[in-house]
Amino acid sequence: MASLNVGNLGEYLREQRRQAQLSLRQLADAAGVSNPYLSQIERGLRKPSADILQQLAKALRISAETLYVQAGILDERDRDEVETRAVILADPSIGEQQKQVLLQIYESFRKENAAEAEAQARARADADVDVDGDADVEVDVAAADAGTGADGTSGTSGTSGTNTQTHHTN
Repeated sequence: MASLNVGNLGEYLREQRRQAQLSLRQLADAAGVSNPYLSQIERGLRKPSADILQQLAKALRISAETLYVQAGILDERDRDEVETRAVILADPSIGEQQKQVLLQIYESFRKENAAEAEAQARARADADVDVDGDADVEVDVAAADAGTGADGTSGTSGTSGTNTQTHHTN
């Protein structure tokens, strides 16, 4: 969890309050906090709790998650997931059971995609380094017959062709 970034949060709250055309006192009353406390938050002197941020968001008619991100409580990456869930839950055109099913499907897709991304990352890492830690070297047997092989031994005579053999080196 990130540390609270109260300076930016205060500036953001002040801007949101001004856009909503609310005085400091009006927002404080609507959010159920004291006027001096809200002033201190806006000036970056106080660290509001998640509950206070939620009250402020409701009074400003903005998403609480947006304030959580501004305060450093919620990671930006998590914001999209939280907002997606909030939109689904707030949709009045679908029933509660439909919302739960939709959220379950959404979560299963997220897990599936995360597992696939992890498997791809592992495959790329495995391609870079052989599982047993040895570097694989292919040696052309015909070229080895003509002289010294990759392992420093002399080649065997009388062998022809372009067969390759894999030698493990440590």
